Amino acid sequence: MTRKQDKIEIMNNSIIQHGSLSDRIYLMKLKEEDPVDLINKLRKLAEENHYSKIFAKIPQSFADNFYNVGYEKEAVIPNFYNGTEDAVFLGLYFSSKRKLEQQPDVIEKNLALAKGKAGKGEWPDLLEGVTIRQCVPEDAERMAYVYKEVFPSYPFPISDPIYLIKTMAENIVYYAIEIAGELISLASSEMDIESENVEFTDFATLPQHRGNGFALHLLDTMEDAMKARGIKTGYTIARAMSAGMNITFAKAGYQYSGRLINNTNISGQIESMNVWHKVNL
Repeated sequence: MTRKQDKIEIMNNSIIQHGSLSDRIYLMKLKEEDPVDLINKLRKLAEENHYSKIFAKIPQSFADNFYNVGYEKEAVIPNFYNGTEDAVFLGLYFSSKRKLEQQPDVIEKNLALAKGKAGKGEWPDLLEGVTIRQCVPEDAERMAYVYKEVFPSYPFPISDPIYLIKTMAENIVYYAIEIAGELISLASSEMDIESENVEFTDFATLPQHRGNGFALHLLDTMEDAMKARGIKTGYTIARAMSAGMNITFAKAGYQYSGRLINNTNISGQIESMNVWHKVNL
């Protein structure tokens, strides 16, 4: 059975994702031609499809165009674009329910727990017999299996081997942890080469292998690889309900950047996401 997925399209030369899965539009990459015209088209698309949120990641220099029509700042990453210009993450809501934080007590507890671990860098040694390596197209079927086992839903079609192979050839570098030839843990580096930043994402470990610090080891490996490519800024958008992923990035020296309210359909429901960043990898 094919999982329902939101689609990625070009609008005014900007990259957007939209659909009913996350019930939103995501402005992934803004081109500079005419932000006002794009803003109007985004609203029209949202109204036509009855989406309850528009989520935009944009350079700070364009933010006033969005603030003027009701967008609200949810997170900021300094020096995001080429190590100089900040990125702002904005939300425009078409539903009061969509804007209402779910389980705020749990989310705040997780954030406080993560901040308490900030910069400690304490994680287990890599288990004997475990290897970390970059994935290749021949891994796609096994990768898709892991992602399907871990995530009941996900904002991008990572359980589709064709998607994994396609993105490997474009701008995403995937890494795997193996034990005795079995692929058990994954993560990815989604690069914006032009802007010299990278999103560390798609972390997944099979349930029976959790608790071994694999995410931290994958992150450390990916940071070294991205730094060697000249990438300046790393970030992640982590489930606010997941204490583990927030702790992972806090331990690795990332700074909390803000929260995207009810933003992403992941693990079976729409959830709020925390943004973490590190400048100068």
